[in-house]
Amino acid sequence: MTRNRRAFLAAAGTVAVSGCAAPRAEPAASGEDDPDPPVAPDPPADRDRQRTTVGFGGDTMLGRRLNSIYGGPDGDPTAVWGDLRPRLESLDAVCCNLECCLSTRGEPFPNRAYHFRGNPAWVIPALRAGNVRFTALANNHAMDYGAVSLTDTIDVLEEAGIESAGTGATPDATIEPATFSAGDVSVACVSFSDQGSTYAVTDNRPGIAYVETDPENAETQRIVGEALERARAHDPDLLVASIHWGRNWVEQPGDRLVAFGHWLVDQGVDLVHGHSAHVVQAVEQYGDGVILHDTGDLVDDFGVKGGVRNDRSYLFEVTLEDGRVEQIRLVPIEIYDGVTRASEDAAAWLRETLRARSSFFGTTYERDGDCLLVSL
Repeated sequence: MTRNRRAFLAAAGTVAVSGCAAPRAEPAASGEDDPDPPVAPDPPADRDRQRTTVGFGGDTMLGRRLNSIYGGPDGDPTAVWGDLRPRLESLDAVCCNLECCLSTRGEPFPNRAYHFRGNPAWVIPALRAGNVRFTALANNHAMDYGAVSLTDTIDVLEEAGIESAGTGATPDATIEPATFSAGDVSVACVSFSDQGSTYAVTDNRPGIAYVETDPENAETQRIVGEALERARAHDPDLLVASIHWGRNWVEQPGDRLVAFGHWLVDQGVDLVHGHSAHVVQAVEQYGDGVILHDTGDLVDDFGVKGGVRNDRSYLFEVTLEDGRVEQIRLVPIEIYDGVTRASEDAAAWLRETLRARSSFFGTTYERDGDCLLVSL
């Protein structure tokens, strides 16, 4: 049992969600009651009290058009983070799903509609500028330019001191956890995907840790169980399962994914970091863990998909105090060939939308400025 799990067992099990910094240009009150009134923020935390905050972002695609914008002769890799960068730098670490390969080699994988590849010459400085300490690589774009592009990705991240998990040269390597320290907290992360089966690792070719996200699947139980056993051997304060699961553009997780998330927590996972839909989904507390069903996108060059507004998302800031998860702060962001703090209108839309998407799980929200906060 991890130190954080022991702390969870001693903690109360109710969930409330509340908010963050003051919104930009909040409109003056009208004659009607505000249906979403801000609440007074808590006093600033004393970081000397062993308080650690780790940020979790969703799909991070630093390829295609972004290569010319930020990687060209006049490009500034750090600018991809816009005015969110100070927020990222203030955290003890940032984790994301890196949904592209980092390489200048390889050929497009056949029979694929989209191919995502970022030039490491600018992407690595960008990741460093964004305080990214861990990247989940098990996804359906990790090998878009063949095995050589995946190998290059693993190598350049390692050389940069950025941890990764979910890929490797052998099946055994893909389930090895990434471990790192963030502030006073030890973190272990495993990474799996139920997307991109053609990229699954084999005995003869590098690839991703592909599994069926079905808690009753014996092979899934074996593979994920072994990965979690290796992660627990490090006795981390925070055990994270970063899962690329489910279809694109859906606003609610299906019953099978909900059950799989519950199974992960039952196996000792403290935080499920979900991604794949490009759409922010519910925050759920289950048992002694927390499930971020889908963290949406963090940065990309994607077009906007109708009413789901994949260009509006959250940065999820998970705060631990004395090794125990205390809260999750949701910082609203907007994405367009980069990322910025959300406008007033976008932040309001996100608050209303996440409330609706979380209603099934009974998650309630309070507001603090333009952010939301899950208190555990």
